[in-house]
Order: sequence, then structure tokens, then C-alpha cells
Amino acid sequence: METRIVKIDENHIDKGLMEEAVEIIKNGGLVAFPTETVYGLGANGLNEEAVRKIFQAKGRPQDNPLILHVHSTQQVKELVVEIPEIARICMEKFWPGPITFLLKRSQIVPDIITAGLDTVAIRMPENKIALELIRMANTPIAAPSANISGRPSPTSANHVIDDLMGKVHMIIDGGKTGVGLESTVLDLSGDLPMILRPGGVTKEELSQIIPNIAIDSSIMREGEGIVPKSPGQKYRHYAPKAEMIVYNGEIHSIVEAIRDNTKRYKEIGKSVGIICTDETKGLYTHGYIISMGSRKNKETIARNLFNILRTLDGKEIDIILAEGVELSDLGIAIMNRMMKAASGNVIDV
Repeated sequence: METRIVKIDENHIDKGLMEEAVEIIKNGGLVAFPTETVYGLGANGLNEEAVRKIFQAKGRPQDNPLILHVHSTQQVKELVVEIPEIARICMEKFWPGPITFLLKRSQIVPDIITAGLDTVAIRMPENKIALELIRMANTPIAAPSANISGRPSPTSANHVIDDLMGKVHMIIDGGKTGVGLESTVLDLSGDLPMILRPGGVTKEELSQIIPNIAIDSSIMREGEGIVPKSPGQKYRHYAPKAEMIVYNGEIHSIVEAIRDNTKRYKEIGKSVGIICTDETKGLYTHGYIISMGSRKNKETIARNLFNILRTLDGKEIDIILAEGVELSDLGIAIMNRMMKAASGNVIDV
């Protein structure tokens, strides 16, 4: 398959190029496009055969549900049985933006989108290119992250090219993404509102509207045995090529453990990559050292994480030793991604 790569400026959208992308969507093809979270791999969400191509291109397990992306709340109405009042309030507050709502699906939604469940995940992205693509296509667009399943999510068009060149019809290069982590997934289909995946909208922000909000227990553990209601719950995700260990605890103890283990691994001939922060970078003297950003600015850490994992993939690293971050606000989402990238290999120090 020939992949066409086009550059589109979010603030000066080329209608001609967008029309080409829309035709691909309407004809059952695949278009990778930027959102404010990560790049998405899009297909007509109401066309079962088109959606099947997403699973084939990514190598994605069929029991892993997809998110439908919309450009208006009006589009949501045909996809769900009803929009509960709490969902309407949250949509008004947080859309467009990095949050997905899980609601009871209508019959129009294909089973392949929901993995046969009675719920559907829906999001309105903030990125202007994404919104325009959905609006012009006049259909919900199914779009998981535009990467090979299990690999670090793509935050630039080059990441998409590395994974999906020759597997999709078009890649829209809209520059680097802003948030850098996939959307928060909030289940509003039952009696208890529950975060199934942490992301750019934090529990603290949601608690201002939903005081009784809960967090699913699978967020900070490996997902074996889970029947996924949401992307990111069950399977190994975001994984670099090298083995990865995340250290969790007080920062001075984390630094000491990484320094000691770097020495130990180097003694047995292993090349070591160290993922640290601005505050600690100068405390390491061995290994390939790369900072995620400042602990005082978790948004920067979130934005850089996946790019760092892909950078280390190109450095012939045998093992990655990573500093964990505090489990508050955006730190929960960051640690969720790091834990899954490390296949649950987290050491408390």
C-alpha cells in the first residue's frame, strides 16, 4: 500500500488536502491524524470493514474496544441510548478535550467498535485538524493510537511513519501533540462514575463535578484476566524494545537505587538507559541519561514520555531504569503508562 504523507497547519488548514483525507475515510480507508493527546489511526466508525483494517494495520487484539471521535454533541445522540445528565455536564465542561466518556451504545454502533459490549467510548478531540476531518467526513471516526499495538504511542508524525508506513493510506503531519498521553476514559454507563484510564483530565478536576468518582483498580496493575471496557486496560502497552524497570518511592531512594543498579548492570556488560527528571539529571554519571522534564511541571513529563521511550529504542539500550513520579494529579496517568511500558516491573524503594 502506498502511504501519502501531507503536512497541514492546524491554524491554517488546507481544505484541498483535507478533502483528500475525507475521501479516503468515506471510501473505507485509513488516515492517521494528529489530536491533542497522541496521533490517531482513523477510519469510518460506522463501517465495519473499514474498522477491521485498523486492527489489521496495528496488529491490535479484537477484544480491545475502540473510541469513536465526534465533532459535536449532536453526533453523540445517535451513538448512545441516552446522554445522562452528568455526562452532559461533563461534556460542556471538558469537551473538546482529552477525555472519553463510556455510555450505553445504540444499535447503530458496530460490535467491532465495542468488542461486543453494551457500551461505547466517545471523545471530542480539541485539535482543529481532527475536528475538521470528522466534520467534513460527517461520520464518527474510530481512532486508536496510530502505532503498532504495544509500542509507545506516537506524539509526532515521524513516530507514525516509523510504525505504519505502507499500512495506511494517508498520514497527516500536524506537528507534535500537546498533551502526550491518551485521553482519560470515564465510565458513565453505570451507577458509579469510574475512571477506567487516567489521562489529561485528572481525578482532581473531575471530583469537582463528581464527588463520588472512583478509579478502576486495574489502573496501577497489570491487566491479565481483565475483560477490557476501555482501551489501555488489559494489554501490554507503550513498551520500548529494552527491558524497563520503574522505581517508585522517595526521590533520594530512587536515585540511589538507580545508581547502584546502573553500576551492577554495567559490570555484566549491559548498556543502561536512565529516564530521570531535571532535578536529578546531574546525580547520574553513567548510562545514557535523558530527562522527562521537571517534577514541578508534570505536563512536560507527560508530553515527553513516549518520545523518550522511542528515542531509547534507537540507542541499542539493554535495560531502562526509570524514575517514578508522585501519584497525584497527572502523575497517576504518567505512572499508569510507565507501569504498562515496564510490563508491571515496578520496584518500591
